[in-house]
Amino acid sequence: MRVLVAEDDPIIALGLSRRLGALGHEVVGPVATVAEASALASSVGADLYLFDVDLADGDGIELARSLSEEGPRRPVVILTGLDAPEVLDRSIAAGVLAHLTKPVDDRQLEAALRLAAARAAELEALRAEVDSTRQALADRKVVEQAKGILIRALGLSEPEAFARIQTTARQRNLRLVDVARAIVDQRSLYE
Repeated sequence: MRVLVAEDDPIIALGLSRRLGALGHEVVGPVATVAEASALASSVGADLYLFDVDLADGDGIELARSLSEEGPRRPVVILTGLDAPEVLDRSIAAGVLAHLTKPVDDRQLEAALRLAAARAAELEALRAEVDSTRQALADRKVVEQAKGILIRALGLSEPEAFARIQTTARQRNLRLVDVARAIVDQRSLYE
């Protein structure tokens, strides 16, 4: 996994980079500022972000929030020296998928990375499912609208109107929704 590391303490940044490399990950960075992390996130394809909360010029949690709003979503692991509930609450609100409190060992680091990546994959699958369901609902509305037009214009029953749309779709090798859209678009011919 390519991991973008943003940590303002050079010793911790070096240690994280070495650990990540030893765990089989490719390190992007490390960088010490929000500005550098934003620039790298835009130009280099990282699979996951590992951000310290306190960076030299800003807040790693806000960086995570802004990156998720600006472009492709990447899983984020937040690293902090503060064991404070408000940091965890802010992380959750920003969409951070894992949270580590310093110092961390290799097992904790790898577990957090894997957890964040798995959660991100689950969220992406859920988004795709929601998009598919929305599209199916929108398509169904168009078919219902087309049936209504045929019922009113040709005096057909609902099953007859639906059968006519199905037959036309089969004969023209089109999707049902494409035939329905054509009927809706040509409504003036039927009414």
